[in-house]
Amino acid sequence: MADKTKKILDNVPGKYYVDENCIGCNLCVNTAPSVFAMNSDEKAFVQKQPEEGELQDVQAALESCPVSAIGDDGT
Repeated sequence: MADKTKKILDNVPGKYYVDENCIGCNLCVNTAPSVFAMNSDEKAFVQKQPEEGELQDVQAALESCPVSAIGDDGT
């Protein structure tokens, strides 16, 4: 489970985020490229909060993340 106290600083504010456990596998970027991107440290981050039509891909990325680094803080 992602830790909201360890969010990667590049995340935009909002419900979804990636934490420091990211291993840079690119799975989330490949699954939802409009929402996730890679930073210079080769860690994923949320570049924009998803719109309604992107939620299914974001949920798939969250559920598939091998290290559970994608979080949903419910707000």
